[in-house]
Amino acid sequence: MSNRQVFEQSIQINATAIAVERCITDNVLMHRWLNPILRCDPVGEWGTAVGDRCRFVIQIPFLQPTLESVVIERLPGLIVWEFDGFFKGCDRWECQPCGKGTLLLNRFEFEIPNPLIRFGFQRFAATWTQEDMKAQLRRLKRVAEELDKS
Repeated sequence: MSNRQVFEQSIQINATAIAVERCITDNVLMHRWLNPILRCDPVGEWGTAVGDRCRFVIQIPFLQPTLESVVIERLPGLIVWEFDGFFKGCDRWECQPCGKGTLLLNRFEFEIPNPLIRFGFQRFAATWTQEDMKAQLRRLKRVAEELDKS
């Protein structure tokens, strides 16, 4: 039996796919829409080419759980980070031009190897995580639409 889970979200954004993609790949813009307790630090130079690495840190006092991430797929309008830590899996972001805007799809596919952490996540954090993903997409939408107007 697999413990793999998939959370998928999408949002229609009234901005070009180029502006939306920039919000996902520019580290400064990324921190405008990420959950404020989440920090994304480059490992070396910041980049989003295949093989580039970063660390996603949940800023919880004393714990600061970390996901080591590496870009495993990169095409125009698509970036996939693979991560390893308390979660193992992939975070896929895809910008699809749609009419005068962009449909942004986010697929968070993961498993939690540690049974105790998995139980805690299922019991206390799974619903919150899905709601937070939706909130992040709404914040990203605002940032992309502002960026596209400037």
